[in-house]
Amino acid sequence: MERGELARAVTECLWREPDGLSAASVVDRLSQHDGRRLAVTTALTVLERLRHKGLVDRVRQGKSYLYTAVADRESLVVEAMTAALADSSDRTLALSRFVDAMTPQEQATLRAALGGQP
Repeated sequence: MERGELARAVTECLWREPDGLSAASVVDRLSQHDGRRLAVTTALTVLERLRHKGLVDRVRQGKSYLYTAVADRESLVVEAMTAALADSSDRTLALSRFVDAMTPQEQATLRAALGGQP
């Protein structure tokens, strides 16, 4: 599982549990979901990276923390799209191909979001 996929899977766990999860609980949920067993330290690393990005919050509960998703699914999609665009050597071409892959309705929604600009 790549780092981006793991961050997405961790965030999915947190969205399903709005009251929060410990890192150990995240590991358990991921194991139940896809059969993979992560180290708790790996889950903690991912959770802390997400927290530093402002996507996750934590509250101390006893000796550990409960983590909750701060951002919604759409915010995570924006982050992924921004990261993908940053990886492109030709941002204009990448954006053009992205728009070409959209349905006409999605293109109209994008135009409206840009204030009707062509």
